[in-house]
Amino acid sequence: MSRFLEAAVCGVLAALCLAGPVRAGDAAAGEKVFNRCKACHAVGEDARNRVGPELNELVGRIAGTADGYKYSPSMQKAGADGLVWSLETLSTFLADPKTMVTGTKMGFAGLRKPADIDNVIAYLETFSKAADAGEVKSEPKEKKTEATPEKPVAQQPAKAANAAASSGGEGAGEHFHLGRVATAAEVAAWDIDVRPDGLGLPEGHGTVAQGEKIFDESCASCHGDFGEAIGRWPVLAGGQGTLRDDRPVKTVGSYWPYLSTVYDYIRRAMPFGNARSLSDDDVYALTAYVLYLNDIVTDEDFELSKSNFTTIRLPNQDNFIQDDREQEPEYADKGDPCMKNCVEGAARISMHAEVLDVTPEEKGDDKKPSAGIE
Repeated sequence: MSRFLEAAVCGVLAALCLAGPVRAGDAAAGEKVFNRCKACHAVGEDARNRVGPELNELVGRIAGTADGYKYSPSMQKAGADGLVWSLETLSTFLADPKTMVTGTKMGFAGLRKPADIDNVIAYLETFSKAADAGEVKSEPKEKKTEATPEKPVAQQPAKAANAAASSGGEGAGEHFHLGRVATAAEVAAWDIDVRPDGLGLPEGHGTVAQGEKIFDESCASCHGDFGEAIGRWPVLAGGQGTLRDDRPVKTVGSYWPYLSTVYDYIRRAMPFGNARSLSDDDVYALTAYVLYLNDIVTDEDFELSKSNFTTIRLPNQDNFIQDDREQEPEYADKGDPCMKNCVEGAARISMHAEVLDVTPEEKGDDKKPSAGIE
């Protein structure tokens, strides 16, 4: 190789190094990776702060400056010290958030695959105008808002209700002329509880394999890849045989009594920050996968449906008993409770707090606190 050609090659390599790392992120693939983030973050035209800040105009933004979001002191300090979200800093943060910014509120443990990191950054770049220009924006993009209505939204239902009342319409309140009769659709949307005997289950079905895919996209960021939990989020699997320990691990497999509770909770509240976004089939699939994580079912092709739902018994079901307090004498006789002059004779001390080991002893304190009176 001639010296001239060698120098030219070195010059090109140097220019590439100065330009930063070449990324091959796929925004379309990154959108799928971002499903793991939706529980806490939003992006797009109607994005708002959730558990975490909205991520519009993220690339080029100073850390800890999204409008209206309360950041941890650690993230605020990082921004004040000059941390700007570039392609490089985002790569480092998404791989291990708590190592890069110790004390961050972000509970996510990090993306394991470099390709996932590149793809999700490519996706976020599509919502950041400063991504290509390399601009640093400390002020978030102004969001468009709809025209302010004549009266606050909170007053609109009352206005409609008062109009119905004044016209004598159905549902007019008898005393205050407020509200109306709920429609059948409204009642159906509210009445979604599921009983242990299966009453309330919707039609649907889902397999363990289908549930695993949904779990990886929407649940693993909080509950771990195998239900082991991340940070402060609940553990979903394991814990069998720990209920008598000082620190029992209460999971679906070790503690919960009924599968209907699992289905009902996922249906109502999950994924965190995006509740009621799952279809009935998705909930069946996720419930099947939670059973698989706890070794209650062992076949990846197992399909949970309304027809076989009640055949599944959780391991701890028999250790729960019916609430029979109404049969106890103080409830059964339905008598009036004693409110005065109930104890004959003078009250006397029956036990000391020190004996009960609820109050620490103090040297030189001759007076012992009372813990029980007869």
